[in-house]
Parts: sequence; C-alpha cells; structure tokens
Amino acid sequence: MLTDPDVQSSTPRPTQTNLSGRLGTGAIVFMVIAAAAPLTVVGGNVPLAIAGGPGAGAPVGFALASLILLVFAVGFVTMTPHVPQAGAFYAYATRGLGDRVGVGTAAVALVAYTAVQVGVYGYLGWAVNDVLHSFGGPTLPWWVWALAALAIVAFLGYRHIDLSSKVLGVALVLEIAVVLVLDAGIFGRGGAHGVDVESFTPHTAFSGPLGVAVLFAITGFIGFEATAVFRDEARDPERTIPRATYLAVLIIGTFYTLSCWALVLAAGTEDATAVAQKTLDGQGNMLMDTAQTYVGTALRDVMQVLLLSSLFACVLSFHNVIARYTFTLARKDLLPVRLGAVHPRHHSPSVSSIVQTVTALVLVVACAAIGLDPLVGVFGSMAGVATVGMIVLMLITSVAVVTFFARNAELSSGRRWQTRIAPLLAVAGLLTAMWLVFSNFTLVTGGGVGVSTVLAVIPFLAFIAGLVRGPGTARGRM
Repeated sequence: MLTDPDVQSSTPRPTQTNLSGRLGTGAIVFMVIAAAAPLTVVGGNVPLAIAGGPGAGAPVGFALASLILLVFAVGFVTMTPHVPQAGAFYAYATRGLGDRVGVGTAAVALVAYTAVQVGVYGYLGWAVNDVLHSFGGPTLPWWVWALAALAIVAFLGYRHIDLSSKVLGVALVLEIAVVLVLDAGIFGRGGAHGVDVESFTPHTAFSGPLGVAVLFAITGFIGFEATAVFRDEARDPERTIPRATYLAVLIIGTFYTLSCWALVLAAGTEDATAVAQKTLDGQGNMLMDTAQTYVGTALRDVMQVLLLSSLFACVLSFHNVIARYTFTLARKDLLPVRLGAVHPRHHSPSVSSIVQTVTALVLVVACAAIGLDPLVGVFGSMAGVATVGMIVLMLITSVAVVTFFARNAELSSGRRWQTRIAPLLAVAGLLTAMWLVFSNFTLVTGGGVGVSTVLAVIPFLAFIAGLVRGPGTARGRM
C-alpha cells in the first residue's frame, strides 16, 4: 500500500534499522518549545486566562502550572536512565505498570497529539487568512492554507530530524525574540501605570477563578515531555534528555509568566480584564494592540507574520513526535511492522511520517467538509481533547514512576524525594488540574456541555481500547 524504493523494512541489517542523529540539548529544547508554540500561547491563552480567570492575577496561574510540571519532571527525569527506549509516556508506563497499561497509554498519546496537531492546522489556516486580510490580500478558505502547510510539514518530516530541528530553531528564536522585545518595551516604559507586583499578591491572584488561569497555562505546555521521544536521536540521551526536560519547562514557564505579567502591566491592573475580554469578543487583539502601542506598527506587523511561523513550527514538531510514537509502537508489534521502517538515507521513520501525513490530511479534509469553524470547531475542540489526554498521560506516568521505584528499591536508595515524594506531589497536582479542566471545559472547547462531554471522554475511551487491545505478541519488551 505504501511503497517507496528508498525505504526498507525494520528487519534488514541492524545498522540500517535504527533512528540516528546527534541532537544536543539545545536542538531538543528547540523542538519541544516549538511544539508549545509560545507566541500563539501569549496571543491566545494569556487573554483567555486573564478574561476568564483572576484578571491581573493570571500570571500566578502560569507560575503554578510551571511548578506542577517541574515537580512532575523530577520523577520523569529520575526514571529516564531506566527507560532505554524512546516513546515517552508509553515507554515509562510500560516500564512501571506493564505492557497492557503501556498500550493504553500509547493510545491516549496518539489521540492527544493527533488532536492538537489537527487543531493547530485549523488555527493556522485562520491565522494566514487574518494576516493576509490585514495586509490587503485575498481571502481563501482556511483549509487551503492548512493543506499547504501540511504539504511542507510532510516534506520536512520525511527527512532527517536535523533538518526539522534547524527549521524549528530559527522559527522559535524569532518568535521568542519578538515577544521579549515587546516585554522589554512595556517594562521600559513602565506599562500603563508603572511597574508593580500587584499581580502576585494573594488579593489579586484570588480575585477570580485562579483555576481557569492554571487550566490555560497547562494547555500551553502540551508537548514538553516529548524530549524523551527523541532519545534514539540524541547525542547522549542519559544526560541530554534530563537537561532538555528541565530547560524546556523552565524556559516555557518563565516566558509565559513574564509575558502574561507584561500584558497586564501594559493594560493596567484595573483594566486588564476588560482589555482581554475585547480579544474574546473579537473587538480587538490584546497582543497585537499592545505591540502597536509599545513598540510600533513595524514590530506589530512582524509579530503577525511570526505568529504564522509559530503555528507552523508547532505542527511540524507534533508531526515528528507522532511519527516517532508510531515507529516505536510498530517496533513492539503493536502497529503494522511496516511503520517501523527507517529511511536508508534520511535515517528517519519515513513510513510512519507518511502515514501521519495521511491521517492529518483525512482529518483536516473531514473538518472542512462538514463546515467546522477553524477556531471554535477545529482548534477549540481538538485543544480540549488534547488537554484532557495530556493530563491523563502525566498522571499515569507519575504513578508508573512511584511503582517502578517501589518494585526496585535498590535504585531509589537515598533518593526519596525524586522517586517517591515528588511523583506523589505531581499526582496530587495533576488531579487538581484535571478537576479544574473538567470544571471549566466549555471554556477550552468553545462548545456546549453535551459536545464538551463527548470530547472529554475520548482520551479515556482510547485508554480503554488500548487496555482491551493489550500487548499481544509484542517483542523487545522493556
């Protein structure tokens, strides 16, 4: 069905069947942060967190989300040397809780990553039209631009991972740089009424539903754990993966918190909620309007263009992650063996990449065919599915860490914090986050209660399907 004379199956000579690469800490961090789409989060999630949450206290929500994920990362990183295969959550769940739970976890991961990627294609298609319209260009259906981006992603994803890392690196540096210039402009001019720390006081932080801010902050971290997916292509995985994981969380968390605080100061503590609400009502754009005021029209225009590169970097990064997930599962006989093929020249999971492209193509075309709105119908719905899925994945992984070290007490000697306390704290934090997500789920999906409920259960159905499917005759067990 999928034929390519340059592609070989997973069974030939060992020297030709493994993924390879020399990705350093920086390259992996670039790809992971690119998946988080920082400019997109600052322009979209931050106004949502301010308007629907505690207003000027929203930066505290981003700080708390960063803390939860840092605590999660402690156990995740501690277990890394004992998980010799790529596969991130799937590999950790299998190692700690067994093959059957591992298969269920893999099913959730594939659903979550696929959902968020399709959602971002919808957002990207809408954003291209919006930017072109602002510059006097033509208006075309959102799916035209989404399919064009999909074709470029397919080209890059088929090739060696180093090419993708270079593209993502350039895009990421530019989008972070332009937001930092805006932040510097706001702090330099003292915002609307001077620089203060009112956002971080208990009175302001709890002046509204802080949980809503935490919810949108966690949504902005989706993909940070993908550091472990690139294990086989890392230069020194036992050192590179832990470093990349901690750096990714710290950089993303600091960037989000700082930028959220800057936008609050730019609007003024008392007016931040009203300004953010205008973005939700379609009467303004908090990020772009702030850029216009504090750094001028030129940088605002640059930021509009970089929003597109941010979204593109996001879908490319998720394409690479999904392709490597399916590659790993095929090597375990959990998916057709052909998906475990490695390209002899590009040393990439080329067949898995092709299948991932076809899957995304089918879903984007389906969304377009039934007339879904690219933001609410595509992005909002898919982001909801992905958010629930990612929290489920992190919960399972934290339990797997505790279980693994409890069964292997000799490996946890003298490391009670890393192997027991931090993972249990992560479980508590993630359960709280799950409650916050379900309590405010319609804000994420943009749909009614009925539709939101259906979307929320999809990851759980995927997990059950994986449990029923079971490990079968999976080989190469961890």
